[in-house]
Amino acid sequence: MSTPPDSAVSDGPLSRERSHLAGSRAALRAMREDVESLDIRDVTANWVNAEVLARQIDDRIKALADLSHTPLFFGRLDYLHAVGADLAEGARGERFYIGRRHVHDANGDPMVIDWRAPVSQPFYRASRKTPMDVALRRRFGYTGGDLTAYEDEHLSDPAEAEATSKLLQQEIERPRVGPMRDIVATIQPEQDEIVRSGLGGTVCVQGGPGTGKTAVGLHRVAYLLYAHRDRLARTGTLVIGPNASFLHYIEQVLPALGELDVRQATVDDLVAHVEVRGTDDAAAAVVKGDARMAEVLRRAVRAHVTLPTEPVVVVRGSRRWRVPAHELESIVRELLDRDIRYGAAREALPQRIAHTVLVQMERSGEAPDDRVQDAVARNTAVKAAVKAIWPPVDPARLVLRLLSDAEYLAGHAEGILTDDEQRTILRTRPGRSPKTAAWSAADAVLIDEATDLVQRTHSLGHVVLDEAQDLSPMQYRAVGRRCTTGSATVLGDLAQGTTPWATRSWEEALRHLGKREAVVEELTAGFRVPTDVIAYASRLLPHIAPGLTPVASVRENPGFFEVREAAGPSGTTAPGTGGPADVVAACEELLRNEGSVGLIAADARVPLLAGALEAAGLSHLAPGEETTLATRLTLVPASLAKGLEYDYVVLDEPQAVVDGEPDERTGLRRLYVALTRAVSGLIVTHAAPLPAQLSEAAAVR
Repeated sequence: MSTPPDSAVSDGPLSRERSHLAGSRAALRAMREDVESLDIRDVTANWVNAEVLARQIDDRIKALADLSHTPLFFGRLDYLHAVGADLAEGARGERFYIGRRHVHDANGDPMVIDWRAPVSQPFYRASRKTPMDVALRRRFGYTGGDLTAYEDEHLSDPAEAEATSKLLQQEIERPRVGPMRDIVATIQPEQDEIVRSGLGGTVCVQGGPGTGKTAVGLHRVAYLLYAHRDRLARTGTLVIGPNASFLHYIEQVLPALGELDVRQATVDDLVAHVEVRGTDDAAAAVVKGDARMAEVLRRAVRAHVTLPTEPVVVVRGSRRWRVPAHELESIVRELLDRDIRYGAAREALPQRIAHTVLVQMERSGEAPDDRVQDAVARNTAVKAAVKAIWPPVDPARLVLRLLSDAEYLAGHAEGILTDDEQRTILRTRPGRSPKTAAWSAADAVLIDEATDLVQRTHSLGHVVLDEAQDLSPMQYRAVGRRCTTGSATVLGDLAQGTTPWATRSWEEALRHLGKREAVVEELTAGFRVPTDVIAYASRLLPHIAPGLTPVASVRENPGFFEVREAAGPSGTTAPGTGGPADVVAACEELLRNEGSVGLIAADARVPLLAGALEAAGLSHLAPGEETTLATRLTLVPASLAKGLEYDYVVLDEPQAVVDGEPDERTGLRRLYVALTRAVSGLIVTHAAPLPAQLSEAAAVR
């Protein structure tokens, strides 16, 4: 049953809500104690089952943890009528408290409803225009773990004017300290539609800075695990991020929502068949990342197959069974025409040969069974024929030969790669073996492709791919192999593509991913970046992503934004002489405020600024390290800023950020990323002239 409506008592609504919070916490504690008290000594058949059950109980105890500074519920819905019997029973005027997890009392009646339950959906989507049978929506404000305020919306009252929720704005604009937090209390209707989209379909979310696309992707995983837990428990889920710092930043979101078993990885982690010790120049990486390389590898793998010219003679007892070369060739050609994976075909070949022998046996009057066929398939002559016709392939060795043998590469890349492209990817010092080769990250992706040509990659039930705009076509293929029988959530922003092979269109990216049918959604409402900051950064959009809709900030607080021209050592503003003292002063100024501060600079200037901060006595962190109340300043190389956010940002020398990239377009995209990491305020310091594209005149053009 739902909680009954307020009774006529003398204490106020806030006091009653606090009582419900205390009762809910007590109920959660009782649920956890019930699990902790379970005795499984006599309920399992063996020690393996006991270990599995014990681990499940331990996970359940962790999921029922009461985080003291995390609100147990953040909203309330009062319905006009009873909700369907499949959800709850009750009289007119049912009430439900919406929170991060389900909590019930000793009788099994809900004290808090999971935000993912169908009955909770109107909390995110109901409006006065479409009230969804909700009479009142109440939002709660917290300080730490204490309930301190509430705010009501009477959705069924036509006389009440539409108003912006103050508590919602406060939650959105609350300072960021530490890792990324969930947005379960502030999910907007357009975000909720994506979060609750079905498991069977792939969704691609194009979203500018601060639109919440990463949070939407993570909350979609949490929702799918709630709605399809048994299926995803079998098939698995995976969140893919651009780097370890980003994954560390987001790693607490799903556990806070009660989901502890979602794996996180980078693309490099997925394709780690070899140790990556080398690097490619941009030109080589672009060619290696091109989807045409998949066909080069396919040709090279299939080229190992040799059509037979000799018969196979199987001796069993006193009988000899002969399979002519032309029959062997027919079997081989049939397997090639089916275009199944190389390893699967190699495993099928001896069985096909054995079947041909069994047909001969049956014609001669014998009655062989499956055991005889298996024995023939293991016959020495058959095994020797298979080895000669369809030899095993080592994917790493194959890729090494392609990249080090010009003649071998030319034979398989003819008509696919130009001569110049072939020369670009050839190694001058290839290494003697796969173990000693200085593999690059792009090489590892090629090996993963070759591995899949030999043996099918395991597919997961759902994959979330964040910062997808920076993947190469071959990397998309690597991710797509992990969800061939599942679905995906693809998250990114075309304007933030900063690799030489950055995605040009989502249609193209989804084709490489193998998800042509995916629905592309666009988020344009900015909840993180202040209005003045996003407006300034959006001046770059016509130059880096023409036609892309600029983000429109919905924050009431315009934020703090200032561009400061820094003085050089002699008081001048000579190009390239940006004084660290001005940067340090800006950091000291912003550290007087509550929240985190990020100092973002071109990678080449990071050592200089690190020394200046140390000389000034300002302790600082590197990206991915835990922010504390004592150390709230992080020094961020521009190349690692993507996906991160800070309450306040100091951006050092924008032109240096642009110059740090191989071309201007990529540099401007890197600058766009750096400009949009601030939640509350941004100070841009420069001694060198600003990029011309940041001028208002350039933006108008």
